[in-house]
Amino acid sequence: MPEPPDVLIDQARLSARVRELASGVRADSDPDAVLHVVAALKGAFIFMADFVRAVPGPVTCDFLAVSSYAAGRETSGEVRITKDLDAAIDGRDVVVVEDIVDTGLTLATIQAHVRSRQPARLRTVCLLDKPARRRVAVTIDYVGFTIDDRFVVGYGLDAAERYRNLPYVGVLGADR
Repeated sequence: MPEPPDVLIDQARLSARVRELASGVRADSDPDAVLHVVAALKGAFIFMADFVRAVPGPVTCDFLAVSSYAAGRETSGEVRITKDLDAAIDGRDVVVVEDIVDTGLTLATIQAHVRSRQPARLRTVCLLDKPARRRVAVTIDYVGFTIDDRFVVGYGLDAAERYRNLPYVGVLGADR
């Protein structure tokens, strides 16, 4: 049995920061606006769940599924949308929720796809930003934590579909 990941960001810090992000997004919005929150599956689903519960006021949700990784730790460089939005977003206040931004390739694809649907406003919230790996410039309006270039799991993030259920963000293996 492999060793559990070392804790990088514990559950209490995650919870507090998610509440701060949700409050910040709402504070920067029309108070009556229905925020339409879009998460990239699978990694962002836990973050999104906690985020929407913390957002004051009306919220709706939708999901995109995006593929850019093979079975390993490196991006393939090719980003494909494998599940599209279920609802029309034209004229809506859309908030994309992403688990981690490293190369920027996935987020750039998501943002371009969402923009093509003509939302009234588009903002992006990411839990973890790993700028050392950036290959494409992307706009991130709200960042939970900026981290070093280490392979992290937990709180929805995985390694070969494992560790998503950890209540913290941890560093795996040789990246400890």
